[in-house]
Amino acid sequence: MQAQGWRRHIGKWWLAAVFVFFYMPLFFLITFSFNSTRQDSEFTGFSLCWYQALWNDSRLVEGFTLSLNVALMSASLATVLATLAAFALIRFGKFKGRTLFNAMLSSPLVMPEVIIGLSLLLLFVGMERVLGWPGRGALTIVLGHALLGMAYASVVIQSRLKEMDRSIEEAALDLGCRPFQVFFLITLPNMSQALVAAWLLTFTLSFDDVVVSEFLSGPGVTTLPQVIFSYARRGVNPSIYAAATLLMTVVSLAVVIYGVHTARQARRLTLKPLP
Repeated sequence: MQAQGWRRHIGKWWLAAVFVFFYMPLFFLITFSFNSTRQDSEFTGFSLCWYQALWNDSRLVEGFTLSLNVALMSASLATVLATLAAFALIRFGKFKGRTLFNAMLSSPLVMPEVIIGLSLLLLFVGMERVLGWPGRGALTIVLGHALLGMAYASVVIQSRLKEMDRSIEEAALDLGCRPFQVFFLITLPNMSQALVAAWLLTFTLSFDDVVVSEFLSGPGVTTLPQVIFSYARRGVNPSIYAAATLLMTVVSLAVVIYGVHTARQARRLTLKPLP
């Protein structure tokens, strides 16, 4: 009986151990963001001084603003491009160059970010010498992040397109709708959850990227992850803990709100009476 009880609960203990392994470091980070001293081995007292120091640190504030703007633009651009690419791959069947196009679209998923950043750096430097554009800065970071995020977003959108019922679109075409009307009035609304998920994924990838940003950033252009990384190399700075705590709080709230909204929509569709 004892052996059976132990076997019954081993999965629960294993799950608890995994959660502790992943979230215990975050717990310590949040705790020491409220520490009254710079020590990272002993909690000496509760204080909000590092949050005040974070607010007064111009590099962190400017880096956060730049990272937010870059993530918003790159996520939007990557989602649009990934939607067009996924639609071409799923709905247009076999066409000449499809295999090569699919391989190029998926290559950033398996390519090391160091290689991606270095290749993009060489491309933009060559373009600047020949065309005088673009100079290394926020624009090059947005383009690099959009390329990286497009590969991830296309996977999410393609999976949604594969499982969609095309009979609705065919019925709309039979009733006189033009293809672009079907796309904007029927296909896109049915893809809305996948588009939001792809946008959130690419936003997160862009916001916390360091490697590609290091290659593509220019003088005076430093994202928040770059600032945090440079601070961490010089020693302990609890302002970094405060910044990470605020970011985790915002991301957690966004995920919870999106999850609640999605669950309510699913419940509403389930409980909706049939006509």
